[in-house]
Amino acid sequence: MSKDVEREVLKMYDGSRPNEEDLFETSHVNHVAWSLAAFFAGVAIWLCIALVNAENQRYALMTNKCPDPLFKGGIDKACLVTVHSRDHWWEHLWYGITHVRTVPETSQR
Repeated sequence: MSKDVEREVLKMYDGSRPNEEDLFETSHVNHVAWSLAAFFAGVAIWLCIALVNAENQRYALMTNKCPDPLFKGGIDKACLVTVHSRDHWWEHLWYGITHVRTVPETSQR
């Protein structure tokens, strides 16, 4: 074979050669952004759990569900850890999110 025929055959199959620049896989995903998103989602879930627990104890104290059996007017702290003052946890979360102010608004007329 002559050099020209060889060159023509190599040109024909030139597109099937692997691109050596993209030979190794590289990830184009921004790992820092996804890590921050996962971190902040975890913090939001943790804060929701803390809000549910705080609202559960606040409502139990408000409705006097944990009185101390020995001292009148006292609070049983062991009861506050295990009390279920409402039926479902999402009721505590909903009340805690929707009732931000501690003092009810009064109309000033």
